Amino acid sequence: MMRAPIAKVVSPAPRDIWENLIEQDSSVLVSQTPGWIDAMRAMGYRDASRLYEMANGRQMVLPLVRRAGLPAGLARYMSFPNGWGIGGLVTSDGEQRCEDMAAVLDDLAEHTGVGVSIRPNPLHCREWAASDRPGIVTVPRYAHVLDLEGGFAKVWMQRFKSSKRTAVRKAKQSGIQVECDSSGSLVTVFYELWERSLTRWASQQHEPVWLTRLRGLQRDPILKFDLMAKHLKGACHIWVARRKGEPIAAIVVLQGANAHATRAVMNEELAGPVRASDLLHCCAIEAACKAGCRHYHFGESGQSKALAQFKGSFGAEGYAYAEYRLERLPITPVDQWARCLVKRAIGFKDVPET
Repeated sequence: MMRAPIAKVVSPAPRDIWENLIEQDSSVLVSQTPGWIDAMRAMGYRDASRLYEMANGRQMVLPLVRRAGLPAGLARYMSFPNGWGIGGLVTSDGEQRCEDMAAVLDDLAEHTGVGVSIRPNPLHCREWAASDRPGIVTVPRYAHVLDLEGGFAKVWMQRFKSSKRTAVRKAKQSGIQVECDSSGSLVTVFYELWERSLTRWASQQHEPVWLTRLRGLQRDPILKFDLMAKHLKGACHIWVARRKGEPIAAIVVLQGANAHATRAVMNEELAGPVRASDLLHCCAIEAACKAGCRHYHFGESGQSKALAQFKGSFGAEGYAYAEYRLERLPITPVDQWARCLVKRAIGFKDVPET
């Protein structure tokens, strides 16, 4: 494949140029913004973002981080680490071109420590797949995205299945109160439901509760959500459903030019029968439509048929895409081998991560 010539690379990417590109890229997600990197820096990562100036005048930024405290040559560069959402390129014209991606992969292979991983926007799956290069490791992923074109009335009538509209009406009639906040005041409420959900997920995964809690709390400590609310300046929306004053379900939606429902938790015994999660997503989708968002990302679905059906009933389309890894050491094969052994030993069943 032809590579687009790179004229200049600057790292970390200048914030003013980065912000300007965000305004021009209609597919950009909150996790591709400088504010997201700032939240990650407060959690022990270093900004390694790269500005690419191409020979034809186009500009692109790749949001990228590495762990602080490690020499650059020994670090692993990520866009992004597990649990930190979607990375990939932000471009000056909103276009994702195979030749640009191929050039970026070549640059990263030469200049990034022991390896680099990129989890791109699922909507750009075809372009990234076409930019494949020798030696790259691909990790299959599957996510659902809802097109918001036409506004909420069109989404409700033409994309929501009739069964989903019925579920939302049922939830509204059951006396559920919905609250949304972007200041961080609902982080504690969300996190209490998050911790409760870890126990349920342990049972679903055939995993010891202590191990599920250890992994979950390490990946998503409460500080992480406090920092997201602080650094994203109104883009981190926490939606909570209450019944008779008691919180029964919550979702975290990162809302900017597009929306991404990045976490969903509930008290299954109380929330399931009254379809609280259906109502929360419906409210978040309506808010995203009113804000002018183009897409509502539901996050990873993995191989779960139940999750795929749940998201598909809102009208979301499934996208098979991949995470791309360039490694000087066999990190991914060894990690996958070790995980496979443990999962077989305990009869583990995967629950997709957003």
